[in-house]
Amino acid sequence: MPIIVNVDVMLAKRKMQSKILAEKLGITQANLSILKTGKAKGVRFDTLEAICKILDCQPGDILEYVAE
Repeated sequence: MPIIVNVDVMLAKRKMQSKILAEKLGITQANLSILKTGKAKGVRFDTLEAICKILDCQPGDILEYVAE
């Protein structure tokens, strides 16, 4: 898939565990894992906004397009 999800990269840069991010987002760790591995079919803008707010980043830091 040409869309790469870089949540793990931002978590590492912010020295935050995915468990903490999931708690702050109000989602399960399983759902966050689906997003992190790129298996999600989509992401809601309010979820993306919350991730960016919590990790103090831009949407482009989270999502990346790589041509196949």
